Amino acid sequence: MPLIAGKILIGFLVGTLIGLTGLGGGVLLLPLLIFGLHVPAITAVGSDALFNFCTKIGSSWMHLRRGTVRRKVVVAMAVGSVPGSYLGVTFLTHLRTVYGTGVNDFIKSAIGLLLVCIPILLLSQGQIEERVANRPPTMKSFIGMTIIGLFAGFLVGMTSVGSGSIIMMLLLLFYSYAPKVMVGTDIVHAVILTGMTSLLHFRAGNVDMTLVGGLLIGSIPGGLLGTHLSTRVPMLWLRRILCAVLLVTGARMLWA
Repeated sequence: MPLIAGKILIGFLVGTLIGLTGLGGGVLLLPLLIFGLHVPAITAVGSDALFNFCTKIGSSWMHLRRGTVRRKVVVAMAVGSVPGSYLGVTFLTHLRTVYGTGVNDFIKSAIGLLLVCIPILLLSQGQIEERVANRPPTMKSFIGMTIIGLFAGFLVGMTSVGSGSIIMMLLLLFYSYAPKVMVGTDIVHAVILTGMTSLLHFRAGNVDMTLVGGLLIGSIPGGLLGTHLSTRVPMLWLRRILCAVLLVTGARMLWA
């Protein structure tokens, strides 16, 4: 199979799964890039960040128009996540300077750890939502949002994973907005975070534009198909199966 066809096919698969399950692109795409296309981990991270940025622009605009975004929460998180992202990318650049291609092994281990943690958090989402139901926002919460942003930004800068899944779980610990508001706020912030991260990785030479282009070509029809099928397949069981696959994949990356 020609390489460009493989990129488009992977984009189509990831787009379909995102449309079906709502899982973030990072946790689904990175293992396919690293194990499927054998893309160096640092290039996979930078390219994935740009891919996530491009795929979230349209949905963030729709959420802003519909009023399903808490702008103060977005600002509070961005105050932390933008410098956090800078620190994450700078840390990777330092590791590459010191260890050369050995930085890819570090990235694989970091991604593997996240692929183990994120499915566990996703499977616990219902219990988290019940425990924090009707919790009102406070000034302490907004300070906490900045800390969440700093932590998540650093992770996204290093791995491009977490702009959606991890932040959504951490948001649940502070707020009990309607699900569509939680999603809208998370997506708009993710555009800011992945936009900054992808710019930093691009400047560091970690983005393969041809790879990103092929993935985007495939992801558009894939996302449409996934959204169409989402009401026709048992999404709960599909998410559980994907979580199990991610756990196995993460364990493989940790102990490879």
